[in-house]
Formats: sequence, C-alpha cells, structure tokens
Amino acid sequence: QVQFVESGGALVQAGGSLRLSCAASGFTFSTYAMSWYRQAPGTERELVAGITHDGSSTTYADSVKGRFTISRDNAKNTVYLEMNSLKPEDTAVYYCSAATWIVQYVGPAFGSWGQGTQVTVSS
Repeated sequence: QVQFVESGGALVQAGGSLRLSCAASGFTFSTYAMSWYRQAPGTERELVAGITHDGSSTTYADSVKGRFTISRDNAKNTVYLEMNSLKPEDTAVYYCSAATWIVQYVGPAFGSWGQGTQVTVSS
C-alpha cells in the first residue's frame, strides 16, 4: 500500500523558513521521481517542485524558484522541501507524491496522496 506522511508545516512570519519532510512507503522509493504539490483554499492542487529518482535533476514552479529547494534521501525513503523567504501566498496544504519523469517531469505516478501538512505564512 502506497503511503506518504508529510510533516514540518507550521505558522511562520513572512520572510521565514521551513523544512518539510515526506516519508514514503509501499513502493521502491529509489526508482521513482518525487514531487511536492500544494493546494490553497478554493484553488486546484499545483506542482511546487519535482526531483528525479537519483536527485540529478529538479524542476520548480516559477513562483518558488530561488526560494525553495527539493532534495531526497533514498536511504531513508524521504523527500524534503526547504522553503526560504516565505510569502503569504505560499500559504497552503503541502503534499508529496511519487512521480513519473521521462526526460522531463510528467506528473504523479499514483492516485494516492497523504494527509498533507499545513503551511501558513503571516504578513
């Protein structure tokens, strides 16, 4: 059974930093790309960042480039999202997902999602 457990969300002031973690299980983690998505109230879930199975390539939404960094530890089946210079518009529930990457990022590999972790940035 594929499972994702996100953690690390919190209430922070604008300009602050957070590090999100996602522990994955139920599949061979080291063979899948991984990604972070976010969903704010009243909006669709959007891709924030993706990383290939070996960490050699990454992709970011334009809105977070230069502020967020995705990384992974295949020994721990965990993917991370380092978030710096946070803005109120980063407020959302953040989710991780296994992903398909063929030359470039394609999309989520499975239909399941974790419970997400809430990030709230105050102005």
